[in-house]
Amino acid sequence: MSTAPPPEPDEPGSGDSSRAAPLRNRNFRALLGYRIFTILSYQIVAVTAGWHIYAETGDPWMLGLIGLAEVLPYFCVAPFAGYLVDHLPRRKLGMAAAAGLAITPLLLALLTSGLIAGSVWLLYLPIMLTGMVRAFLGPVYNALFARVLPRDQFVRGASLGSIVFQSALVLGPAIGGLLIKPLGIPGVFLLASIFALVVIVFLGRMDVTEPAQQLQREPVFASIAEGARFVFGHQILLAALALDMFAVLFGGAISLAPAFIHDILDYGPEGLGILRSAPALGSVAMGIWLARNPIQRNAGRFLLVAVAGFGLCMVGFGLSTAFWLSAFFLLLSGMCDGVSVVMRSTIMQLSTPDHMRGRVSSINGLFVGSSNEIGAFYMGSMARLLGLVPAVVIGGFVTMGVVATTAWRAPKLRRLDLRELT
Repeated sequence: MSTAPPPEPDEPGSGDSSRAAPLRNRNFRALLGYRIFTILSYQIVAVTAGWHIYAETGDPWMLGLIGLAEVLPYFCVAPFAGYLVDHLPRRKLGMAAAAGLAITPLLLALLTSGLIAGSVWLLYLPIMLTGMVRAFLGPVYNALFARVLPRDQFVRGASLGSIVFQSALVLGPAIGGLLIKPLGIPGVFLLASIFALVVIVFLGRMDVTEPAQQLQREPVFASIAEGARFVFGHQILLAALALDMFAVLFGGAISLAPAFIHDILDYGPEGLGILRSAPALGSVAMGIWLARNPIQRNAGRFLLVAVAGFGLCMVGFGLSTAFWLSAFFLLLSGMCDGVSVVMRSTIMQLSTPDHMRGRVSSINGLFVGSSNEIGAFYMGSMARLLGLVPAVVIGGFVTMGVVATTAWRAPKLRRLDLRELT
């Protein structure tokens, strides 16, 4: 039996303040399915490719090159992806991106199985395709998010989205790490491809009215510039994005997990899965708490303290030589990151006009999404120059310095009350 689509976000009387309200929305549940399976596919590929490349080369710099290979095409495509999301049907773009996400692990499976002969350097070509595809995933999600939920459910919806996102970050590496031995590297890549194809099913089940702005055509570069002017003219949004970007850039020690497992902690691929999952597990726990206790007052202070705590956890992880202590520090870092993710997502959703969500989300991706890959390249390069432990410890202290600078230079963020944005 079909159900009527939910009220549009700006319709009066559409709100439901109960904690479970977003989950009663069929379209929102389908959107969460889209989110979790895209992240599962991507994370399985990331952990499996990282394990294989480091096992073949033994060089942490090669792990950094994984991030660089992904971020360069991401940077080139992201601005245009945001423009397309604002001007074309968003569900169809999401389906096309999911199809592209399925192709990457198929190519990696062929390369690692020996069906296509070549050196380890060929593995970076499919990873470049992943960067291009990922440029569409975030903008599609954020644009559809605002179409299926009313504004008064944005905070709880963002918390639930964070729980799903971080749950996938827990499960993806765990699945990849645990299945490498029984399935083999090519078999794990094939599983990631299947997960990407499931995304198309979830998007096909959604019934969403596309906004009228999508029918209007603007010059591409002028439209992209409009989104950039909006972000750079909004101190709170810009500061939140920059804070997250630099924290991930300098504190992204998780990209070096394969090297820590091999050289310091002496564990197998299952240990890599645990380390890669630990931050996301902490974020899930924090997301559940925030869904039940959404932060409104002093949101800016919570954000700043959380990012500083993230940097401190990276210092602890870098100094630890015990596997479970290292996992504990990563768990705590995930709890801190969970606050940051929910706060930043909520600020972006509440601040952005609907007709600009694709472009603003793409700029958000350039700040935050790309910083993971640039951070991986930075950490790999620093580890090669200074060693694993100094690279991680220095990055953690730099992250805390970034927090202090942001608190000084962005007083509006420091004093932020989310009720002022609604």
